This record gives sequence, structure tokens and C-alpha cells, in this order.
Amino acid sequence: MSSLPVVETFHSLQGEGLHAGRSAFFIRLGGCTVGCSWCDTKHSWPQTAHPALETQALAAEAAAAQQQGAAFVVITGGEPLHHNLDGFCQTLTEMAPTLPRHLETSGVDPFSGSFSWITLSPKAHKPPTQELLARCNELKAVVHGPEDLAFAEAMAAQAPQAQWLLQPGWDSPQGQQLAVEFVRNHPLWRLSLQSHKWLGVR
Repeated sequence: MSSLPVVETFHSLQGEGLHAGRSAFFIRLGGCTVGCSWCDTKHSWPQTAHPALETQALAAEAAAAQQQGAAFVVITGGEPLHHNLDGFCQTLTEMAPTLPRHLETSGVDPFSGSFSWITLSPKAHKPPTQELLARCNELKAVVHGPEDLAFAEAMAAQAPQAQWLLQPGWDSPQGQQLAVEFVRNHPLWRLSLQSHKWLGVR
């Protein structure tokens, strides 16, 4: 029986990106070596700090959440692609065949699994692979300073099939000002806000 390190599972609303505001079941996997200074889930970084749970039990949780109203399941982290997700996605397909699978990744690892929606959040200090740039449905770049806008445009040029979003870094007035002004002047871009933090929900 296969297993994955799990930080937490919870049923809430998607707070970011194009699916913001929709009911979602989150599976947060442990382990991340990307090391973003602004990360709000640093507790997820050490993989061995989190229990290994059987993928069949996780899939059963997701299926139960769908019965409770979850529109899709989100595999997030940490960095979920540090793990091979082929078997897990197959188990999810078997146990919850009509539940869409979403992935949130920085794109630094080889792609695995099967997903109906891929959110790529690229990082300048560890850029994503070309494979993930070509596969992603939405490209979401976090903005703290002017250099992040240049990086976002460089990434978008390599992901023409994706929807492009800028997300101000949390508690970053400069990032907020830059992102809002950039989106106002670039009609192909959208603004993404961490609405779950404003609402005070998980």
C-alpha cells in the first residue's frame, strides 16, 4: 500500500486564483526544498515531520468531501511534485471518478499524476521546468518588488496557453501597488488575492 507525507487535509474554499471562492478539499503534502522566504506554510517543509498516510485513505477522504459539497480536490504543499503522484491520482480516479483534481506547484520537479487543472507558481530563485510551463492552466506569480514583474512576464512568454495572474505578497504594500497597476495596464493579466486570509478561513 502506497503512502504520502500529509501535513493536513481540510474542506474549505479555494482562496486564490481563477477558482477562488469555490468549495474545495485540500490535501497538503509534506516536503519542500524550494525555500521561499515569504512562504506561509513553512511548517510543511520538513517531509519527515509529517505522518505517512495511505493514499487509499486520502482518496476516501476526498470522496467523502465531494459528498459534502467539494467541487474539486487540491493537491498542494509543500511541493507536491517532490513525490510521484501517478499512483495517488489513479486511486483518486477509482474512488472519486467525477471529482476534478487540481495541482498547485512551483514546477521544479518532473511532472507526475493526472490533473484537470494545474496552477504553476514559479519562483525566480528556482525556476520551473519547461514541461510544467507548457502544461499549466494558470500561471500565478507572486509580486513583492519590480523584479517580480519582469520575471512574471518572462514566465508568461513561455506559457502562452495559461491564464496569467499576479498575486501581491501578503502584507506587501509595494507588491500590492505594483500588481494592481500592472494588471490595470496589461489586459491579458488578472489580479489574484488571498481571499481566504481576508476572510479568516483556512
